Amino acid sequence: MPSITDGHGTTMTASSRHDLAEVFRAFLLLGLSAFGGPVAHLGYFRAEFVTRRRWLDEHAYADLVALCQFLPGPASSQVGFALGLMRAGPLGGLAAWTAFTLPSALLLMVFALGAGSLEGPLGTGLLQGLKVVAVAIVAHAVWGMARTLCPDRRRAGIAIATTLLVTGLGGTAGQVIAILLGGLAGLVLCRDLDEARAPAPDIALSRRAGLVCLGLFAVLLLGLPLLASVGPGIALVDAFYRAGALVFGGGHVVLPLLEAAVVQPGWVSADDFLAGYGAAQAVPGPLFTFSAYLGMAADTLPSGVVGAALALVAIFLPGILLLLAALPFWNRLRERRGIQSLMRGANAAVVGLLVATLYQPVWTSAILGPHEFALALVGFSLLAIWRQPAWLAVLVCGLGGVLLSLPSTG
Repeated sequence: MPSITDGHGTTMTASSRHDLAEVFRAFLLLGLSAFGGPVAHLGYFRAEFVTRRRWLDEHAYADLVALCQFLPGPASSQVGFALGLMRAGPLGGLAAWTAFTLPSALLLMVFALGAGSLEGPLGTGLLQGLKVVAVAIVAHAVWGMARTLCPDRRRAGIAIATTLLVTGLGGTAGQVIAILLGGLAGLVLCRDLDEARAPAPDIALSRRAGLVCLGLFAVLLLGLPLLASVGPGIALVDAFYRAGALVFGGGHVVLPLLEAAVVQPGWVSADDFLAGYGAAQAVPGPLFTFSAYLGMAADTLPSGVVGAALALVAIFLPGILLLLAALPFWNRLRERRGIQSLMRGANAAVVGLLVATLYQPVWTSAILGPHEFALALVGFSLLAIWRQPAWLAVLVCGLGGVLLSLPSTG
């Protein structure tokens, strides 16, 4: 297998083209099948790239997840971009983002044209089955990561404390605080642990390039509002760029910012906004692709395909720029002994965060009774016992949800 550093040069070799094609295919399959929201996406990524393809080890993956939880922007999409970057360089990061984002963006653009949504008992059953598979995906990720990242009482205690804290506080702020406290606990409790760790995957990105990305992020954040009056296109880009720059954790947290950006100015009606949000729950991939629907439906210029493309790129761009700014420094910092102690605690906190999210909202919105529980158990067994790919669990649980809806149609 080509090494992770293949394809980072300026010459596009056969090996680097192979890595790039591999990245695009892998993320396209996930873009078509990764239902369940950002936490479920992290479970899909772990199953595909840590367990199956072994692009990186459990510790490096958890470190990356912890970093992206701290950064503004869509955390799961940032993790996906970083995985593509590590595998095939900058073009790999772009390929990963494009392949993972495009399927749901296109579906929502079609919905904005009035193609309709899933309705009736069968459609409702399918959506319920897709919610159930998220339970199986997240539970499988928690099980696997807990065995590796919480192998002793101290880190298991950090994970349990994080679960209690996140469950009690709720919200994105509670998640960030919990990971920060977990890192501090690791710095105190895990300094005497000496574990062999694989080196961080190489990233062909210099510190200077990282600083340039940070500067570009700041220039756009401060400059776009000043230029918004120049034309409606810039105003559209500014609205979605600020929404992506000011939200932590991504997912549903961005909805209030988007509502303020497009409904209050009158670009999109409240009813159309809610209809698009409902459609976004029915498609795979990141919820931030809701921006493509809003750009397509906006009653401003540019609208249509151009508006959708501008909105889509604008909302993801700040999170990607911040990730590129952080990675060159992060990979060097994580090799230091003190930082490794901190990361042991933060990684245990990530496990606790996943446990809390597995309960609320993943479990509470999907497991409505014994039938849904049985279906989730089937999905989990496919992943954990028979070691089947995640897309098969999606297919089985989706069809299972449809079957469970059949008696109500009589």
